[in-house]
Amino acid sequence: MNASDTAEQAHESDWLDHAIRAGLVAYGVVHLLIAWLAIQLALGEKADSASNSGAMQYLAEQPLGGVLVWLVAVGMFLLVVWRLLEFAFGYRDESDETKRWRKRATSLGKAVIYGAIGWSAVQTATGSGGGKGGGTGSTTAKLMQLPGGQLIVGAVGIAIIAYGGSLVYRGWTEKFREHLDAQGQSGTDGSAYVKLGKAGYIAKGISIALVGGLFGYAAITHDPKKSGGLDQALQTVLEQPFGQVLLIAIGLGIACYGVFCFARAKHLSR
Repeated sequence: MNASDTAEQAHESDWLDHAIRAGLVAYGVVHLLIAWLAIQLALGEKADSASNSGAMQYLAEQPLGGVLVWLVAVGMFLLVVWRLLEFAFGYRDESDETKRWRKRATSLGKAVIYGAIGWSAVQTATGSGGGKGGGTGSTTAKLMQLPGGQLIVGAVGIAIIAYGGSLVYRGWTEKFREHLDAQGQSGTDGSAYVKLGKAGYIAKGISIALVGGLFGYAAITHDPKKSGGLDQALQTVLEQPFGQVLLIAIGLGIACYGVFCFARAKHLSR
């Protein structure tokens, strides 16, 4: 049996289901932490950043925080393995080749996202995080310096907005139901899971689209300081009329997504 056969066998194995469930629990924890920090921001507490890195830092400061951060990192990297196997061997029953490769590309993109969160957790656990001096703004500045950099930053913004919009669409149409087995969609519990998923996908999609909007604004104004991550996007929401109410609503929605991750882990369908 060659390496390819072994990897394909791993993709179909029961152990991968257990690994995915562990990863989804970790992913849910990350979203609950981000939701808590967003709500704290809305209530006037600005000590922590409402972002992936901020969530890791907040978790590290709790009792046994170092161990918990490492567990989150392991969970995220398990999800990376899943998505990479899915990219390589998944969707073979899809007859439309274009659609099949689009789904595989989506899996690869998700592997990158999970990997970034996992790497953030590792940096926090080892104390090697870059702090608040760098971040999205400095990255955008470097992109701006490239030939056609303004267009590149604008394209990144559009891609992020499109991804956020796709999450809103999946939430509104309840396409996320495919991630739950039949039991997870039926009865009182199933109804609750679907409502959590709907609120969670829509709220997460809106927050990500706001990040894309910041990139777009940075491209239009040619000012990299206008770009930002999730924390800056949520701060922008807070500065709007009724911003406190809107930010609390987004925070609660992100929390719903976190709880839905737990439901998905329990009723996994892939």
